[in-house]
Amino acid sequence: MDVLVIGGGGREHALAWKLRSSPSVRRVHSAPGNPGIATLGQCHGAEDYVALAGGLGVDFTVVGPEAPLVAGVVDLFRAKGMAIVGPTAENAAIEGSKIHSKRLMERLGIPTAKFRTAATREEAKGALAGFTLPVVIKTDGLAAGKGVAIAHTHEEAENAIDSLPAPFVIEEFLVGEEVSFIVLCDGNRAVPLEPSQDHKRAFDNDQGPNTGGMGAYSDSRILSNRQRGQIMDTIIEPVVRTTRYTGFLYAGLMMTSNGPSVLEFNARMGDPETQPLMMRLKSDWGEALMAAARGSLTQDALAWSPYAATCVVLASGGYPDVFETGKEISGLDSLCDAVAFHAGTKKEGDRIVTAGGRVLGVTALGADLKQSIDRAYAAVEGIHFEGMRYRKDIGAKGLKRYNEAGVGT
Repeated sequence: MDVLVIGGGGREHALAWKLRSSPSVRRVHSAPGNPGIATLGQCHGAEDYVALAGGLGVDFTVVGPEAPLVAGVVDLFRAKGMAIVGPTAENAAIEGSKIHSKRLMERLGIPTAKFRTAATREEAKGALAGFTLPVVIKTDGLAAGKGVAIAHTHEEAENAIDSLPAPFVIEEFLVGEEVSFIVLCDGNRAVPLEPSQDHKRAFDNDQGPNTGGMGAYSDSRILSNRQRGQIMDTIIEPVVRTTRYTGFLYAGLMMTSNGPSVLEFNARMGDPETQPLMMRLKSDWGEALMAAARGSLTQDALAWSPYAATCVVLASGGYPDVFETGKEISGLDSLCDAVAFHAGTKKEGDRIVTAGGRVLGVTALGADLKQSIDRAYAAVEGIHFEGMRYRKDIGAKGLKRYNEAGVGT
């Protein structure tokens, strides 16, 4: 098969990397792609994805980022009878509007935080009186993972409201362990991927502002079989059954003392969760995605390595605030036990330079979580660009949890 991957970040590089190694896949195309994806197949600058896919004669298209999904790219493809993996615009609103998502959860009885919606800043500030601190402030629309603020004081809450665009969702603050739970859907069936855990805050020990994600790991032991079943029964299945959802459905969960509760839904794979997940996937990714596009997924469509995988994001200095680009990257040819998935890079002559806030996702597989972490950080040591910054504690909470439980690392 020939495949088109829409997008040009680290998630899309990981998707293309796995597709390129799939026995069923002959060629991988990408739009717009990036220098890492360009080593796997042809990148195209076209923005008319339907025309591009038709001209290339690809067998199916898979959409990485949320913006084209919310804009209705899947609807355009299906109107032409072209195979594509992703939700319709109506279903992508589960990410495109947090207000829509919370009301859907309320209607379906899906466990989530207590919330209020507010159309204006004044209304949002008035709604704060109904919540104890800390409180969570969210902007309604797409914000690249940075439209959420956790306020520990009333002043912080009002400042967050002033800094974010209206309308808003005001939520109670949930306590527990965060987990990313992603499923692949074909309109009738949802097949779970392995659990993973993102690290959103900019600095170690979950300090600093929210980012698009500073690293992630995937390990089978993040969730028990009982917890996975509970998530499928109480969270995933109601959405898929009600909406006939297709593509990837991402549930960002808080594992509270009362069970799993939804922090957010996304309409696509996570970034950087995709990078370690693709490292662990053993199945033919092309076959699985084509089955999802055709509506013929089976419960055994995905098989996983028992190993763990860790991704460490290398970011530009200053990210997620003001940062410089155009810094030359060295060391990409020296990696042994890891893959550097390109996120914000571009090629200038023979050089690869920085072109975004999150630059690379250095990802490694290991026989256990500790080995995957050690391998990822060893690879990071060989890469350099001016201002390079990264968290030093990706996966540390997992190691601590496993050690305390006496189940190894």
